[in-house]
Amino acid sequence: MLLLQDIREQRAEIITRLKIKQVDATELIDKIIHLDDVRRESQQQMDALNARSNALAKEIGVLFKSGKATEANQLREQTSDLKTQSKEAEATMDQARREMEELLVLLPNLPHPSVPMGTSAEDNEIVFEEGKIPDLGSAALAHWDLVQQYRIIDFALGNKITGAGFPVYQGKGARLQRALINFFIDQAADAGYTEIQPPYLINAESGFGTGQLPDKDGQMYYIPEDDLYLIPTAEVPVTNLYRDVILKPRDLPVKHVAYSACFRREAGSYGKDVRGLNRLHQFDKVEIVQITEPEQSYPTLEEMREYVTGLLRKLELPFRIVKLCGGDISFTSAMTYDFEVFSAAQKRWLEVSSVSNFESFQANRMKLRIKDETGKMHPAHTLNGSALALPRIVAAILENNQTSEGIKIPDALIPYTGFDLIS
Repeated sequence: MLLLQDIREQRAEIITRLKIKQVDATELIDKIIHLDDVRRESQQQMDALNARSNALAKEIGVLFKSGKATEANQLREQTSDLKTQSKEAEATMDQARREMEELLVLLPNLPHPSVPMGTSAEDNEIVFEEGKIPDLGSAALAHWDLVQQYRIIDFALGNKITGAGFPVYQGKGARLQRALINFFIDQAADAGYTEIQPPYLINAESGFGTGQLPDKDGQMYYIPEDDLYLIPTAEVPVTNLYRDVILKPRDLPVKHVAYSACFRREAGSYGKDVRGLNRLHQFDKVEIVQITEPEQSYPTLEEMREYVTGLLRKLELPFRIVKLCGGDISFTSAMTYDFEVFSAAQKRWLEVSSVSNFESFQANRMKLRIKDETGKMHPAHTLNGSALALPRIVAAILENNQTSEGIKIPDALIPYTGFDLIS
């Protein structure tokens, strides 16, 4: 969340930078400032009325002690009017504050100055590419045909049990899923991340803290009887471990890794780009989260970028890294790198990870602060990344490694799968 003080002091700069995200916030920001003016004026009015009322109360006491009851009762009438006016000023102040807070949470995070201009994914900047794209020939099968041939994922059974977007993994397909999860968790542990097993349900406060609410309300599964939401990513519960927490410099950096199932309604997603494993309502993902001092967050972002790069190298997948443009970056992010792997049978790039720096945006919403050695407090910076999301990784492994004998398993996964070929 952007801070009110920054909005007042840096109005023009904030409006300019939000335009990089294709957001014209001029009207919204001016309304916030106006409501803050109303709140301040009402506060001053209420304080003045209360001060006058208190002064009269002392004067009334003196008059009563002096036996001047008539004069004292006349002043009492004035204090009654002052109290009424004070309550009216307080009501105006509270109403302005509530309206202002409702508008503040509608402002997206400021993009980092290096975020490129653009309106959509076509304007993202390719910053790195590595790996040889396999030439499988015209006989290559897409993963939705391969899983049927080798009986490792059943989309029809998932549709029968739940609905579209909820596949059933079976046999070597289930073991490949588990192998990838364990591999990613072990790699993160070796890199100094502490594992967390988070709940899959969150309250509204947690969704607000990391910015899913109110921005992504319609994309989350909601349980009205309990007022709880299914998590869209482990980022939400893991980062919210530190909501309303004060950290000390010696506690940093905080580094966590978590596996979870993820649940997304994906409302409005149709067409060939969502076929098979390309877009699901429930999927598995391993997430890494870091909390740092502000001056360390961008070096940490690059460190996390290199970490995800190492995972893709070990999986022997051709990949590229893109820096998201302003029109494609999320509501909460200040800078995001997307990782995409090439799917040889589909002949297209599939996003498998986003690594993002939220700067102080989430920390402000969560009241996550750092107290330095002098006792002063400031917001922390939060970051996260997919390391990695499984469905499209599985799709790329299946498609890129298909042979006439079967599907070869990357060497790094064989100790986890217990087999080197799906046949």
